[in-house]
Amino acid sequence: MTTKARTTTAPVLGTRALNRATLARQLLLRRASMSAEAAVAHLVGLQAQNVKPPYYALAARLDGFTPDDLSGPMADRRVARLVTMRSTIHTHTADDCLTLRPLVQAARDRELRNFRDGLVGVDLDRLTVLARELVEAEPRTLGRLREALLAEWPDADPQALSVAARCRLPLVQVTPRGLWGRSGQVTLTTAEHWLGRPALPAPAPDDTVLRYLAAFGPASVRDMQTWAGLTRLRDAFERLRPRLVTFRSEDGTELFDLPDAPRPDPGTPAPPRFLPEFDNLLLSHADRTRVVPPAHKGRTWKKNQAYRVLLVDGFVAGLWKLDDDALVVEPFDRLTEAHKDEVAAEGERTLATMHPGAAYDVRFGTVRE
Repeated sequence: MTTKARTTTAPVLGTRALNRATLARQLLLRRASMSAEAAVAHLVGLQAQNVKPPYYALAARLDGFTPDDLSGPMADRRVARLVTMRSTIHTHTADDCLTLRPLVQAARDRELRNFRDGLVGVDLDRLTVLARELVEAEPRTLGRLREALLAEWPDADPQALSVAARCRLPLVQVTPRGLWGRSGQVTLTTAEHWLGRPALPAPAPDDTVLRYLAAFGPASVRDMQTWAGLTRLRDAFERLRPRLVTFRSEDGTELFDLPDAPRPDPGTPAPPRFLPEFDNLLLSHADRTRVVPPAHKGRTWKKNQAYRVLLVDGFVAGLWKLDDDALVVEPFDRLTEAHKDEVAAEGERTLATMHPGAAYDVRFGTVRE
């Protein structure tokens, strides 16, 4: 049977069915009783350009979570921050730091081609060796690393040298950067040096497809390519086809899934959730209508800055922010009184989790046009 024929005959999953399935995988339909480290592994990492988002992401997903539950494993080097998928900083378990980075290395090599004009005359293999020696001798800020590399290649573009080091090496942001309630410059060393063990072989793409579906499915090949920042994953899906089930979206796109993964009834209640900026739920599919209604497309971003997002009934329904004395909710549409009560209760829970003892209120701003 051809792919087109299989897609035509596969059962259709509507938007709400996809929404509920994805929320279940993302631990957002009901909070999970698991450790922060286990959740980071299940979710295949948490996007973490800023320090706080991974903490808020887990507060929305885990029962009984406290910020120390993530700070502890990070301080103990069981969890760390480095560039992986989509060329962005992610919080990963130590094992994933040492395997997922090799998996996406080809994408980092392609990224570096954009900076080749600033690297004329630079021996990239030599740069890799020198940068590793420098950051393993002592963790360095990107500025200090750049200065040392410029001494070797004074005619090169400084930014291009920094990008080359970041693309060629798995550079971890060492603590106290990333710890809740602590401050610190971005200071770098290699994942192998920080974690005290060598990098592992890159996992087969097939294995990562299964993990992606467990955390983000049902999903298309293009969805996973968007999440990983990789191309040419169709062959892995085809190899796995006998082990997977297939559906189609309302627009006819073929969707793959694990046979025993949760696919709740579309009418399953979905409680409100306060998500941080850059939450993976919003960034890990090519087609995001399973979470973002078409009317609200583009409203969670401004230029390169993402906003904190409110989910109501499983879908993006507004933004939120912390002012001096309040958690302020800015809905995109008028909320029913019942939804407002649920949102206020979830806001109070979020504040109690993340800012215990602080004098914050939950307030509703005007509908955000």
